[in-house]
Formats: sequence, structure tokens, C-alpha cells
Amino acid sequence: MPTSVILFEDNDRLRESLAFLLSNDEDFVVLAHFNNCNEAAAVISGYEPDAVLMDIDMPGMSGIQGVVAIKAVRPQTAVIMYTVFEDDDRLFQCLCAGADGYLLKKTPPAQLFSAIHDVMKGGAPMSPLIAKKVLNSFQQKHPSQQYNLSHREIEVLQLLIKGYSIKIIAAELNVAFDTVRSHLKNIYQKLHVSCGKEAIAKAINEKIV
Repeated sequence: MPTSVILFEDNDRLRESLAFLLSNDEDFVVLAHFNNCNEAAAVISGYEPDAVLMDIDMPGMSGIQGVVAIKAVRPQTAVIMYTVFEDDDRLFQCLCAGADGYLLKKTPPAQLFSAIHDVMKGGAPMSPLIAKKVLNSFQQKHPSQQYNLSHREIEVLQLLIKGYSIKIIAAELNVAFDTVRSHLKNIYQKLHVSCGKEAIAKAINEKIV
């Protein structure tokens, strides 16, 4: 059975070209196409498509809002963003909204068709550049790892932020006074600061702990 598709794209020429190409492939059937997604929830409820190709920047409701509306009424409909935007903000907003894939408009038609097949099999198709951005976001180290703070040093820094004195930190962690002083010295060196106030300010500003 062919995959049923609905298109939301405000570029009339592009939308009609995509509809024509998909309709001439026996693997797909285009149920309808629209130049905005203002009525996305009603459209999806009425047509119940397998997949949606969704632009982001459209008049009225944005494609990101469109994804939210679609997933609210029919979660099983796969939504592939089809856009010119490569920035991280829009990418992650779309993924958080529930998008199942993210393709750039420079994607060749053959790859676009493959992406629809992939998403119907449970995949999450993305243009190579987009996939790299997602991968990089997971590979980025937490600030505490960037500064190479140990687990104990993080504990000391957390208590320092709470306003605890060295003596109270020592009691709280059940370690010697000099041990805490040694940890603080290491923390200051790793954070490139000279005192507790600077360490606290940096830890809070950079969300180190």
C-alpha cells in the first residue's frame, strides 16, 4: 500500500513540484497540499495521512507550531521538516515539538523519497549537516567535565555556593578541614579563579554545578 502524504509549504512552485513528483511515484499518494498549516490539526484529523512534509517559515502558524498541532491530534503521523533553516535553535525546537525528521530543501528528490520510506520504518531521517549538529550536541561535555572537576570537588563547590564555610563543608562531607582546603585550591586552579567568590560566580554563570 502506498504511503499517504500531505504537504505544508508556502512556496507554491516548490509545493506543486513536490506534489507532482510524489504523485508520479507508485510508492506514494498525495492526499492534499497547503500553503500554510493554520488548520493543520483539522487537516490531519480529516485525512489521517501516514506522513507530512512540513516547511517551517509559513504565514500564520509556523511549521514548529504545526508539528505540535499534528502530534496532538494524531501522534502516529510522521512529520518531516523540509526547510532551508540550518540553525540549532529551529532544529531543536522542531525535534522537541515532535518532528520525526529534518531535511534541508537542497536534498535531492530521490533522498527525500528515501527519507519518507525511512520514517515509515521508524527511522529519523536527517540531512548530513543536521545529523552532525544533533550528534555534536550530545557529544558536548558538561561544564564540570570541561574543567575536569572530580566528583568530590563538585560536592565541595556545591556546598560553597550554598554559603557554607570550610569548617561546615568538612563536617558535611565528613572529611578533614585541610582536605577541604586542598579541594578548594584545586577548584580555584581548574576554574582559573583566585577566591571563593569568583568560583561561585563562575560556577553559577556557566552552570558548572
